[in-house]
Amino acid sequence: MYQWTTEAVSQGHPDKVADQISDAVLDAYLSIDPNLRVACECMLMNDLVVVAGEVSPCEPIDVEAVVRNVLKRIGYDRDDHSYNGNKVAILNKMTVQSPEIAQAVAKDDGSIGAGDQGIMFAYATDATKTFMPLAHHLAFKFINALEADISKNRNGDEWNSFFLPDAKTQVTIAYDDDNVPQYVETVVVSTQHRKDVSLKQLRDYVLSVIVPNVESAFPHLFTKDTRYLINPAGAWHFGGPAANTGLTGRKIVIDNYGGDCPIGGGAFSGKDPTKVDRSAAYMARYLAKNIVANGLCKEAKIQLSYAIGVEQPTSVRLITPSNDKHSDWKLAKKLFESVDLSPAGIIRQFDLRRPIYASTAAGGHFGRDEFPWERLDLNLNF
Repeated sequence: MYQWTTEAVSQGHPDKVADQISDAVLDAYLSIDPNLRVACECMLMNDLVVVAGEVSPCEPIDVEAVVRNVLKRIGYDRDDHSYNGNKVAILNKMTVQSPEIAQAVAKDDGSIGAGDQGIMFAYATDATKTFMPLAHHLAFKFINALEADISKNRNGDEWNSFFLPDAKTQVTIAYDDDNVPQYVETVVVSTQHRKDVSLKQLRDYVLSVIVPNVESAFPHLFTKDTRYLINPAGAWHFGGPAANTGLTGRKIVIDNYGGDCPIGGGAFSGKDPTKVDRSAAYMARYLAKNIVANGLCKEAKIQLSYAIGVEQPTSVRLITPSNDKHSDWKLAKKLFESVDLSPAGIIRQFDLRRPIYASTAAGGHFGRDEFPWERLDLNLNF
């Protein structure tokens, strides 16, 4: 037997707020010109939001309005939520992209080179219907249930949910020696909550309302011995960016596959699709998911690598469990002959020059059917 753990965070977590601002700024630029190249970073603290980065020469956007809209949508729109998007100071330091980088990406012949060097990983498994790792999937199920409660009980200026925007969850699963999940051992739910809600009220509500929503979908995994730690540190009223500084790209493990797959190290949010640490990671996920969904293996890991200014990847690697249907090399060769892995090919495949990125910045970039890289439409009739 062994244990395996994954965590998730809500859209109100300071780092995720920064990601959402970066991607909202990206979407705003793409709305005025889909060919703009953008790299936007964000830092939030108790009384300030800093937006910085590079963009192709273009008409300015209203960065302050974008930031305030994100903060208010999440629920940081009043003083008693610790952070008030109507009042916080905003510093816009977006500048023009380096002409040398621009020249490396956009070629004279119209082709597109990779926006930077880097390695990208992807993963898929048949352990869940979303083809995502089980612990990662469950950790987000608890986050989704908390956020659904906020949405259901929020009506204009009224905030009737016990929960406030900032939250984290963690799920530990016990596996047998054959890597088969046996049961959920521990669930941690730490959530910011209203000052007029006692810790007992909060814990009772989570156990009676939130937990059953998740348990009912996985009854074979939750047992009488499953342990729930609800706000184990005690009451949590003061949260969000007021309590902890948020930075773009600091939750990249959560954005990907938890601990079940290596990550390349490049963040996604705030980057236009010529940046392959984003777009190629999406393509790699598409390939891995289609391989598993077609029954060619139970799980698949893929690594891609690129060099700045170069169209095609410098390496590709597919890793699957031992199976007698295809060797990894044979499968990889057939697979990568069937898709265009250049930045331009990936952009065309998923129609990525659109303002679609704000919705990716919280809840994970994978395992959600609304994204084009999650489609199961790759022809794998080898």
